[in-house]
Amino acid sequence: MRNSFDWTPYRRSTVGFDRLFDFLENSGAAENYPPFDIEKIADDHFRITVAVAGFKNDEIDITAQQNMLTVSGRKAPAKEGEERKLLYSGIATRAFERRFQLADFVRVDKADLADGLLTIDLVREVPDAMKPHKIAIGGGKPSLVDDSKKAA
Repeated sequence: MRNSFDWTPYRRSTVGFDRLFDFLENSGAAENYPPFDIEKIADDHFRITVAVAGFKNDEIDITAQQNMLTVSGRKAPAKEGEERKLLYSGIATRAFERRFQLADFVRVDKADLADGLLTIDLVREVPDAMKPHKIAIGGGKPSLVDDSKKAA
């Protein structure tokens, strides 16, 4: 099933997240758990919020590697004597794995779990060598005299 949302306006206003929009466009209906939000906090700060109701800190793994962020969760098996007798189970606690492709130079700043929401803060840090910089234009004429002969 193809996502019918048009991401074109967002592609024009973001730089370096093209792969993220490709991922969102190509994600099928089978990959809709757990639900998530992606928000832009500032120019170089982003936040992913994943709804993980029913999961504890030690049941969720967050792995960041080159341009890929993986969030996975697996419920710990119930201990003896802790079995619950549910009359209705509406909170999904199945195992999941959600992958996010990150733009170049994006790193995970921090992650928190509160009120059933996992928030992952991302920061884009472009190295100084990759940032645009002004080149001064020299006003003088180029020297035609060899500097080594001047010293003699």
